[in-house]
Amino acid sequence: MEFVIFINGKVSHPLTIDPSVWIFDERKVDLNTYFDLPRDEEDELTKYTKAISKQWDKEITEGSEPPKPTNGNVIKYKRQELENGTFGMHLLPFIKNAQPEEGVSEMIVETHDGKKEIFSLEMAKQFILQFSHIGKPLREDGPIYILFGDGSNRTNPIKNVKQFTIK
Repeated sequence: MEFVIFINGKVSHPLTIDPSVWIFDERKVDLNTYFDLPRDEEDELTKYTKAISKQWDKEITEGSEPPKPTNGNVIKYKRQELENGTFGMHLLPFIKNAQPEEGVSEMIVETHDGKKEIFSLEMAKQFILQFSHIGKPLREDGPIYILFGDGSNRTNPIKNVKQFTIK
């Protein structure tokens, strides 16, 4: 079984994705608490604008601070959390990066056992892709599981996902 997934079809940029590297991605969500906690539904532009405004205000009142030197990439994580956590990633950023063509409205999810399920593209944008369970990659029936954005299929996710085809 391959441990990569594909996004293809009517897109400007077909993607090959390796979920095994998501453990270090800051965008991952903790699935032990994600569906139980209230979420703030702000779009990316609003979040960015607020962060820039806060930084601007700080520099105006306190002055700017020169950048601190770093030695390459600094990856911050809690080892215990990574070793025992169950994590997922939102599918939406990958759909945006693939740049679906105008007028597409469906996504076909294909599994390693040949099954195909069709979802609206709007529903697919809410998918969360589970890539680990209790600190381990999903080797038996992975590489990812699909969880619906509302968590309605948490106990019965779509498993053995191989690729997404946008039509």
